[in-house]
Amino acid sequence: MNANVLERPIRSADDGPRTINASAVECRGVTKTFGSGDAAVQALRGIDVEVRLGELTLLVGPSGCGKTTLISIIAGLLDPTAGSVSVLGTELTALRGRPLVNFRGRNIGFVFQQYNLLPSLTAAENAAVPLLIAGWPRTKAVARAREVLAELGLGNRTNSRPNQLSGGQQQRVAIARALVHEPRLLVCDEPTAALDAHSGQTVMELIRRVAVRPDRSVIVVTHDSRVYQFGGRMIEMSDGVIERVSSPADAA
Repeated sequence: MNANVLERPIRSADDGPRTINASAVECRGVTKTFGSGDAAVQALRGIDVEVRLGELTLLVGPSGCGKTTLISIIAGLLDPTAGSVSVLGTELTALRGRPLVNFRGRNIGFVFQQYNLLPSLTAAENAAVPLLIAGWPRTKAVARAREVLAELGLGNRTNSRPNQLSGGQQQRVAIARALVHEPRLLVCDEPTAALDAHSGQTVMELIRRVAVRPDRSVIVVTHDSRVYQFGGRMIEMSDGVIERVSSPADAA
């Protein structure tokens, strides 16, 4: 990646100055209900939480507690039933259609648990997908993706297809795809779940080293207590509510 780009002054949505540890995400009174009537399931029950710039925040809790629903709302992939969600100074609930798609494309990167790589594309082509969607010329987009992959230690595997890569290498390609367009918010859903202990540690080290910048925020959903050391803050969820916000050291 271009270090000069990563070290640019921090700006808010209106180009005013933003201080380090300013809010990247603010959720106020967020609820989410799936279904209706007797079949209604309330996945989120009035979430109030803040995620700061310049930090790696861990979102933890048991399966089914609402973690994936919350990050999907923060990433603009789901609408809340009620409440407000501000991301990088923009109220997401006020955006619809193309403006929301454009905002996500400029500002948010998402790392999926199951990688979601396209099997017919090379590593570089997979990583270049966000740039191609944004209209970059193919040659320029793939060249940029190769730079990001090299920074993630895959410079010699850019022409490999997913079935030629290990699980840890595929996850690195997924991280490269999430970072290639320089998003200011990176959201990772269980990035170590399909990896062995060593590969999981390596992936978290890469995320912390490459993704955490003063003007960027990283949210990692995880069940893996072995990676708690990588977080700056920990948000603990249970049954659709925030139970506690702490540092990993507090929970050790």
